[in-house]
Amino acid sequence: MAAIAEESLSNVALVQAYNRQDTETERLERENRGIFEAEMVVTRLKELFSPLTDVVQVLTAVVVLALGTRELAAGRISVGGLLLFVAYLNQLYAPLRALSRLSNTIYSASASAERIIECFEEQPGIRDRAGAVPLRRARGVVEFDAVTFRYPGATRDAVGNVSFRVEPGQTLALVGRSGAGKSTLAKLLLRFYDPSAGAVRIDDVDLRDLRLRSLRDHVALLMQETLIFDGTVAENIAYGRPGATLQEIASAAEAADAHGFVSALPAGYDTLVGQKGRRLSGGQRQRIAIARALIRDTPVLILDEPTAGIDGESGARILDPLHRLISGRTTIVISHNLLTARDADCIVMLEEGRVGELGAHDELMRRHAGYMRLYRAHDRDPALADLAGEPAGHLSPWRSHRTIG
Repeated sequence: MAAIAEESLSNVALVQAYNRQDTETERLERENRGIFEAEMVVTRLKELFSPLTDVVQVLTAVVVLALGTRELAAGRISVGGLLLFVAYLNQLYAPLRALSRLSNTIYSASASAERIIECFEEQPGIRDRAGAVPLRRARGVVEFDAVTFRYPGATRDAVGNVSFRVEPGQTLALVGRSGAGKSTLAKLLLRFYDPSAGAVRIDDVDLRDLRLRSLRDHVALLMQETLIFDGTVAENIAYGRPGATLQEIASAAEAADAHGFVSALPAGYDTLVGQKGRRLSGGQRQRIAIARALIRDTPVLILDEPTAGIDGESGARILDPLHRLISGRTTIVISHNLLTARDADCIVMLEEGRVGELGAHDELMRRHAGYMRLYRAHDRDPALADLAGEPAGHLSPWRSHRTIG
């Protein structure tokens, strides 16, 4: 019931916008009714048990007194002995009642213990194999070699026979429609899952031969949904590298174009941002996430739709920090918008989990009709050009500072 109440209240804007207050009230009432019925069953059993115990107590006392009186008349027991029996009998029922209440507690605790034991018995699907080695400072060569993967319980492969290679300092864009498998490839690179077939490698070493912790220490992830913890600005930036000094935090924030607005906050870097960063705007949260990735300083970077869900002005402001974040790193950009990927060194177009085409933007425009149609569909949309304040057809969010061959 508490979970339903929390879910309804946390999504109160959606509930009110769709006029589903009555539905949520009925859902909570339905759950409450189930709890009430269970409690009534317990109450009836308690009320039945107590009178039965009293009746047994009275009958037992009568039997003891009757037998005791007979033994007393026969001279085989004294009055003191009879009274002692009665006193012991009265003292017997209090522990029995306590034991009955304890049994209810034990049954309730055993049900909870079963759930806890189930959690303890769960084993992570991804673990270090025997002989796994730590990854030293990686150069950042990322390779997918004929990778195929299917989610547990799924009926079809999420990605199939995907191959590409990214050299240090290069940017590769994964593009395609929703559900094409772009985010799945990022999860495989972070070893949230292992491929069903093929191999993912960093510096020509299979990820399964590396210690998981050391692998993730070399990869920074900038997610589509900006995740911010309920803490201070400094704590959220330092989450990328625990133990970072305030000077390092401020330097990362300045590089992410966040120092200005952070300094204007009531307590600066010690300002509490609220649950999920609700006291900050979308662009501010994103710049803090960029600072968190910058301070992490990893050779491999994954950008999962970093400008999605924010307004054009905020999106334009984070472009320069994103350029600084990308510079000198092996970068994989995940996007369904071809305009955000056209200046990558290499573009991998995924179609239903497979590589439909691979190459630079100009090359794909010449030889792949599907890519050209999809790109022109985005290019004709003037709303997309607002992201960087450029005319449609001239948007370049990932324009690098070097010539792309």
